[in-house]
Amino acid sequence: MKDPVTLSTGITYDRQSIEKWIFSAKNSTCPVTKQALSDSDLTPNHTLRRLIQSWCTLNASYGVDRIPTPKPPISKAQIVKLLNDSKSPQLQIKILKRLKSIALENETNKRCMEAAGAADYLASLLSNRNENDSLEPEEGFEFNRASDAAIIILYHLKLSETSLKSLMTENAEYIPSLMRVVQGGNYESRTYAIMLLKSVMEVAEPMEVITLKGEFFSELVQVLHDQIAHKAMKATLQLLFNVCPWGRNRLKAVEAGAVSALIDMLLETTDKRVCELVFMVLDQLCQCAKGRAELLKHGAGLAVVSKKILRVSQVVSERAVRVLLSISKFAASDPSVVQEMLQLGVVAKLCLVLQVDSGSKTKEKAREILKSHAKSWKNSSCLPMSLLSAYPS
Repeated sequence: MKDPVTLSTGITYDRQSIEKWIFSAKNSTCPVTKQALSDSDLTPNHTLRRLIQSWCTLNASYGVDRIPTPKPPISKAQIVKLLNDSKSPQLQIKILKRLKSIALENETNKRCMEAAGAADYLASLLSNRNENDSLEPEEGFEFNRASDAAIIILYHLKLSETSLKSLMTENAEYIPSLMRVVQGGNYESRTYAIMLLKSVMEVAEPMEVITLKGEFFSELVQVLHDQIAHKAMKATLQLLFNVCPWGRNRLKAVEAGAVSALIDMLLETTDKRVCELVFMVLDQLCQCAKGRAELLKHGAGLAVVSKKILRVSQVVSERAVRVLLSISKFAASDPSVVQEMLQLGVVAKLCLVLQVDSGSKTKEKAREILKSHAKSWKNSSCLPMSLLSAYPS
């Protein structure tokens, strides 16, 4: 225990641990008493901290280091002053760097910044991106533009659901501002913008998700093509997975070239989680006719989907078989697709799924595909006799 603090229930914890419990894990009860917390204020327990420091000093001969006296948490008044001072062009970059440092210190500082209205101010810097980008670079700083600094700080604040909704309601330009960064920012800013978009869309109202424009999906697909960062790719895939089920978003994503981009990713990636996310999105897109058509149009579409089955994870196998089921259900009118599945080894792979431990749902869907086209595939040596009995030669 390096920085003891006391909750409203009277129980003392280490600051870092209890902040993780309350703010990161979103718990609203005291871990020991299980009582609901009336507030999330953390009161420093100076008496206990001094006792710990005294014990460390007494045991220094045993190699125990004395814990340093922690810095006092930042106050709301200090944050408000910094926000007001940062409106001066001459001080803006330096103060933004200070705000970033404050946000990274601990969760209490983040919540204090949130309460002081830092999010609204930072979002306004994004909205005025073009004006702020004219600032002269200052030597020795990791960012030279106010908008770049703002987007990094906004991400690290990890705003609560209430604050995110408020930000979207009061700042109509917030999402368009993030999209402008995705479109024209540097790789780091684009990565943070994508992750912020993901968090915003998780709390957005259904109508806000349904009315997303085609340009939104075009920019997400461009991020997948550019492969700007591993985090950005994963956040983009999660974002697509969250928004595609709503309204006509599947079609918008397909028209933006998402299916082709996803297949290209499958050809290149070796990351398990990325592969799982790609198949989760691809499964959704193949639930519309144009999505299935785009997969079939890609030269490696069927082949790479079949190849990944039983090679990556159970999630990938289940989603890949679902994609093949979507294709096969609407392939009865196109004999060439059915034959292509046979020639590419899709039928053999589905037969293998029935023979190994691949999960009951996956087996059920594989059996459904094989049964629906058993007449066309009856000459395949791998097709089980139970499926061929309905079509005697």
